[in-house]
Amino acid sequence: MKQVPFSILDHVNLGASVADLKTDHYRTLLSLSAVIDLLVSKGLLTQDELATTIRQLDQEHEPRLSPPDFIP
Repeated sequence: MKQVPFSILDHVNLGASVADLKTDHYRTLLSLSAVIDLLVSKGLLTQDELATTIRQLDQEHEPRLSPPDFIP
C-alpha cells in the first residue's frame, strides 16, 4: 500500500485535534470532580468507598490496559 506523506496542514489539523481532546478531557475531569465532591458532601459517598471502588476497577481492567508480553 502506498503511503501519502502528511502535509503541513495535516500536522496543524492533528495538533488542533489533540488540543480539542485535552480541553474535552479537562472538562470531563472537572465535571467528575464536581459530582464526586457533591456526593461526598451530601454523605452519599465516602472517600474510602470511592478509593476502594477505584482500586477494584483498576484491578479488573488492568490486564486489558497492559501491553501484551512478548516472547523473544
